[in-house]
Formats: sequence, C-alpha cells, structure tokens
Amino acid sequence: MNRKENEPIPGRDSLSAFYAPLVQSSDPVVTETEISPVIHSVCKSGPKPDGKREQNMHRDSLFILLRDGIFHIISENYSYKTETYYSILTHELENKPVRPSTSTILDAYVVPICLERAKLEGIPVCPWGISQGYIPLPAILYGLNYFASPSDFFVVNDTDKAKEVIKHITNRGKYPFCYQKLEEEATLHSCIAIFGKTIRQSAPVALLAEKVYDHYSIPFLTIVFVKSGDQYLLSSLAPTKYSQMSDEERSLLGAYLTHQDFL
Repeated sequence: MNRKENEPIPGRDSLSAFYAPLVQSSDPVVTETEISPVIHSVCKSGPKPDGKREQNMHRDSLFILLRDGIFHIISENYSYKTETYYSILTHELENKPVRPSTSTILDAYVVPICLERAKLEGIPVCPWGISQGYIPLPAILYGLNYFASPSDFFVVNDTDKAKEVIKHITNRGKYPFCYQKLEEEATLHSCIAIFGKTIRQSAPVALLAEKVYDHYSIPFLTIVFVKSGDQYLLSSLAPTKYSQMSDEERSLLGAYLTHQDFL
C-alpha cells in the first residue's frame, strides 16, 4: 500500500487499525483457563503413543499465552514482517504488555548487537570484532549480511579454511562478518532454552539461560556458548524449530502452553 504525496503519515491509532486485520487480533487467545486457536488452527491436541495428549506444534504454529496480564507470543519464527512480528507489534500499538518486544526480536539474532545488549545486562559474552578480512585463529565466524542467521556459524582453525568461510559468508567480500577469538582449550556448545529453562544442563548453563530469558524474553531459542575454563560465555542466540526439540523439551513447552508449568 503506497502513501499518496502530501498524505499525512498515519498516527498510532490508525497503524493499530491497519495491522490488526493482518494478525486477526480478534481471534481468541490462550487465557488462564483455556487454549484457543490463534491465527492458525494450531492448538489441536493429539494422542501420543503413551496415551498423553500433546500440543500440535509445527512450523506455522503461533500461540498467544496470556498469563498474569502479560501476552506471551510463542512461535519458532520471529523474523521481521512475519505474522509473529505483526502480532507483537499490534499488542505494542494497543499498549498491551507483550513479550518478547519487537525491538528485542530484531536485535537478538544480530550477533554483535545481541552481545552488546547482553553485556550491558551483566551477561558474560565472547570478545568479538567486525572485519572484512582479518581474523585471529582459531575463531568462530558469523555472517552479517541481510540473509545471515546466527544458526549458521563456523569454527576455523587455519588460514585456508578461514579464507574459504569468509568468502562464503561475505558473498565474496561484499559484506563484513563477526569473529570471536577462541582461547586455547575453549570448547563450543549449544542448548535449547524454553522460558529460560533447560533440560539436563549444568548449573552454570542453566543460570546463563535464565539470564538470557530475563533480558530477551524469547519463549524458546538456541543458546550458543563457549566454555573457557570456569567461564561460560554467550556466543550467540539462534532461532529454534519445533522439530529440533527433544521429546522432553517439547513436553516442557507443552506444559507451559497448558498452564501445567510456568515461569
């Protein structure tokens, strides 16, 4: 929809009215006592082999969970201009308390911005830099172009491998990249966090997940971190698909959706 010349920029109320139909905000939401379909008919339950019922979580599933007066938007895709993004934006325009925020989801998956925000909140992070060619070795490399995802990262230990990866993630030098120096004996790990909770992780990792959720409030994501001595350093946050979750993790998320467990 193009704005005509000299036509005033729409105000807050009109923006809210414009976006509302896009996300069908009049649909029922998940309340304190029930689960209702939101945007898609995604909240149907089906029997599991053990006789229990589980929420039908697939790639298009979007849930709006209302708890203690706060709307929690739950989806595996928080990308800009998706239904999830517009759902959050509509709640913000209507002055409804919502988590996560649009600013959070725009920043969380851009590695340098993510790490700076986390550092300001007292979360230990990997030292990082932005370059178009130079890197210290060994290092973790992340692309920074428009289509880059923190899910796609590379560990390089030698010059030849580094040149190959840099050529790929910069589109032959068109874009910069982010590097993180890996110290000797440091190891790279990842875990899925659901509302700040993890399954079968050590106490330091569980604490890191809680701190990440306290700041970013993204219902579930993958935390990539480096263990260096006694330190656990945040490397990046990455989107997580329902299909990547273990049975235990899916059960934990299902428990939140059905109010059997929460923050």
